[in-house]
Amino acid sequence: MLTTEQNELLTRTGPGTPMGDVMRRYWMPALLSLELPEPDGAPVRVRLLGEHLVAFRDTSGRVGLLDEVCPHRGTSLWLGRNEENGLRCVYHGWKYDVSGRCVDQMNEPVDFSHKIQVRAYPTEELGGIIWAYMGPAELKPPSPRFAWTQVDEPYRYLSKVWEECNWLQALEGGIDTSHAPIMHRMLKKNASQPGIDLDSPFVRGSAPTLEVEVTDYGYRYFGIRKMPEGGHYARGYHFVMPFTQLRPSAPMVDGHFWVPMDDENVMVYNWGYTYGDEPLTPEESTERGAGNNFGTDVDVDHGFKAVRNMGNDWLIDRGLQKTDTFTGIQGINTQDRATQESMGRIVDRSKEHLGPADRAIIVCRKLLADAVSTVADGGEPPGVAPTYYTIRAIDAVVPAGREWRDEILDAMYPSEPASYFSHEAGSLSLD
Repeated sequence: MLTTEQNELLTRTGPGTPMGDVMRRYWMPALLSLELPEPDGAPVRVRLLGEHLVAFRDTSGRVGLLDEVCPHRGTSLWLGRNEENGLRCVYHGWKYDVSGRCVDQMNEPVDFSHKIQVRAYPTEELGGIIWAYMGPAELKPPSPRFAWTQVDEPYRYLSKVWEECNWLQALEGGIDTSHAPIMHRMLKKNASQPGIDLDSPFVRGSAPTLEVEVTDYGYRYFGIRKMPEGGHYARGYHFVMPFTQLRPSAPMVDGHFWVPMDDENVMVYNWGYTYGDEPLTPEESTERGAGNNFGTDVDVDHGFKAVRNMGNDWLIDRGLQKTDTFTGIQGINTQDRATQESMGRIVDRSKEHLGPADRAIIVCRKLLADAVSTVADGGEPPGVAPTYYTIRAIDAVVPAGREWRDEILDAMYPSEPASYFSHEAGSLSLD
């Protein structure tokens, strides 16, 4: 468990907070490219690390990410006119380019625009995401070229959804491997809702033994389950600082970014890619019942809010809970959000009771706390250097007499960067 003071330290990410200073050392997803589909289109509000921002794509196709407040009189720049390579405030016509520089003042008899600057953050566009860097300019890290951002679009999927709780409890739910075959399992064959099949080694295996190994980007971690017929089922994951998880889903790698909007809301980016030869199927592209499908599960027109949410009790079906699925909640990631949101906006970790199955969570908290100290002392936190570019999550059923580590560890570190990958399949069933 954490003390109340430690909990505050790790959960608060606004301007001037220690964890906020850590977060601002990384590239972070700010919005999807599809939210700014064309030059001179409508600007978009963005909430990131407690800051209210506005994004726009200018006439030349560049993306600006500015403080939402016009420095003249405080009007929202979201109301602004996106025109001629700048965003013009509708109140008095002051105009700002993507760097935040004021370039015109329609109401002033004597132009002093060269003295005016609105806060602006650098952006990069990779993998269908517009990324932002909010830290010191001289410390800007290399581009966030995760392997999935380098594959062609037919070989990857991407979505996002607003979750109504603090970023850390959402992250901790994601890196917790022991809950998945319990909460996400189906109760019978051909259940009416998606879930983990009862014949999966994930379900049939024993409760996992957790092994966590710290790396220069965060850590790799493994859930090792004894199989009733002998041997083990080994699942190898990665945690990349400060809020990224990679998990195996053969022949794919899936993952999430849990990006703090503010201290009580998190935007969850869901992504995946295949390293096999074939592009994703329509079912895979829509995330196979995860609860993240735009329109059906996510209200894109209202801030990417979940259709099944805290306000309607996640539309839990007690009948299905008895007959088909463990939770009675539709969508695997919806189930995750329900349990995490049910803890409250910021869970009180001083009252929890952790066990050996929580090892990955314990190490994550230590890494985050250490990063706070490192950044406060002027150092570089882990995961800033681009050593995570090609890492891969792998799982395998390993027969008795063979070492699980020998079967999956090398495959978690492929030597070649992604094109669309045509390497070995990820979930190995070894005879």
